Amino acid sequence: MKSRNLLLGAAVIALGFTSCKDEKATEAEKKVDTYVVYVDSIGNVAEADAKTNWEAIDASYQMRINDAEAALENLKDKEKAQERIDASKAKYAVLRAKMQADMEVKEEVSSTPAPVNSKQKLRNALFGQGKIGDDMNFNWVNKDNIHSVYQQFIHTAEDNKDSYSREDWDEIKLMYEALDSRKNTVEKEGLSSEDNRKIAGLKFKFAPMLKVNRMGAKSEEMKEAKQ
Repeated sequence: MKSRNLLLGAAVIALGFTSCKDEKATEAEKKVDTYVVYVDSIGNVAEADAKTNWEAIDASYQMRINDAEAALENLKDKEKAQERIDASKAKYAVLRAKMQADMEVKEEVSSTPAPVNSKQKLRNALFGQGKIGDDMNFNWVNKDNIHSVYQQFIHTAEDNKDSYSREDWDEIKLMYEALDSRKNTVEKEGLSSEDNRKIAGLKFKFAPMLKVNRMGAKSEEMKEAKQ
């Protein structure tokens, strides 16, 4: 009787061990299946969506490949499972290489500065790099720097007057009037009488030069048009 009970107990233990082993194998197969299906699903994702969410996709992939490879230990047919994993690895490597190449091209394009148009180049020369954009915002000009702003503007225009087109002179006139408008505001904020006097001297010399050169450029353009 005692021997029978021992045999029965051993059988129960063996059955439990086998059941546990089968559960591990089943769970391992699921993990391999999950990995393979996941890689297949990535290939069905719209390219634009995949690029946008690639970081999350890759993180999820790494988790699944780690689970699948760890599961091999609990599978009977390890070789077949490894072949499935390797096939999906190769498929994913192709997808990842394409995505990385596309994103590198996109990054290169986005990092390339947009070409600066002739109008913006002129503004940069007259006021300083990026000081005046399409918004025509002169708020950065104040009582402490307005004299130097006028100096740079007028001296730059004088130095380059022979190279300006009619469109350039139209833009210079527009910018000059906008700067004068800002000066009216700055005067109320406490512009010193000395700076005001110096600015008046610059304006006295520049106003006729602006008028003459603008008219000359316009006449030259009309002459060329007739020819």
